[in-house]
Amino acid sequence: MEDEILAYDTGRADGIAGRRDQRRATHPATGPDYRMGFLDGRIEVFHLLRAVRQIQDESDDGNPR
Repeated sequence: MEDEILAYDTGRADGIAGRRDQRRATHPATGPDYRMGFLDGRIEVFHLLRAVRQIQDESDDGNPR
């Protein structure tokens, strides 16, 4: 179980950084955990960028969207 958690955490960190490790992603035992972590990291980046865009839009026209 520890290997799966480590793979997920590594995948999440790689997702946030925007770099995918093909070797880890295709590992037979921990690849699915790495890929799920990677996806969660990319989703986190998407949410952060969306929040930044909302803040910029509010400061541009004073109206929240």
